[in-house]
Amino acid sequence: MQRKSFGTMPCPIARSLERVGEWWSILILRDAFQGLTRFDQFQRSLDIAPNILTRRLNALVASGLLERRRYNERPPRYEYVLTERGRDFRPVLLSLLAWGNKHFAPEGPSVIVVDTETGKPVDAVLVDRASGAIIAGPRFRTAAGPAADERTRRRHASPHLG
Repeated sequence: MQRKSFGTMPCPIARSLERVGEWWSILILRDAFQGLTRFDQFQRSLDIAPNILTRRLNALVASGLLERRRYNERPPRYEYVLTERGRDFRPVLLSLLAWGNKHFAPEGPSVIVVDTETGKPVDAVLVDRASGAIIAGPRFRTAAGPAADERTRRRHASPHLG
């Protein structure tokens, strides 16, 4: 069965899922943020089959989230480093971490976010860059943007949508 592509859908969430919606991709990006760059490091960390890791790394490179760089000529060896697009995924990972700690860690958090200057835990939240307001609750909702098609405008016309 052919998987449906979300890459050309007008929804930015669908387009994003086309690039990172497969769970191995998100875990590879998590490990890249922790400093892993080499195939064997990712494989050891994730305990992932080599063929699946190869496909996921190639997809992340093709999507512009990772860059493949040769670090050894003979035999040819490559490392995978985050691009600007990949680095911009960090807040998404931190949001997933906070959400997972809140809802799926009855034993308590195994990983937390800390301030590197103070060492104190922080509560990661999404804020509006202009006002500093926490984006939560009924004050904020999605709305059709300038490039929205008619279907998207209808879907987001209702104020009750979040």
